[in-house]
Amino acid sequence: MREFELGAMRLHILHHAASAPVYGAWMLSELERHGYRLSYGTLYPALHKMERDGLLKKEERTEGGRVRKYYAATEAGVEELEKGKRMIRELHREVVEGHDPNPE
Repeated sequence: MREFELGAMRLHILHHAASAPVYGAWMLSELERHGYRLSYGTLYPALHKMERDGLLKKEERTEGGRVRKYYAATEAGVEELEKGKRMIRELHREVVEGHDPNPE
């Protein structure tokens, strides 16, 4: 289940980052609100990997004398999010609603 949770977390990050830039502390709080149990030691490596993979772009902003890193979805990130949404819809339709994808 951990791999499924990490994939869902990745889509959750893309969902928010596609709407507006997000920063780590806010994203951690948002994920916790949805029941994810993780630390900065899990979140930041995930954000950095998504940036390396071209799904997120980072912008550093100085706020209150400190630098905060904001992440926004790239075009590739938005495409990945849309692909994930299609997969979630199909999974929900089959597993939750019980629709047979290949009726014979």
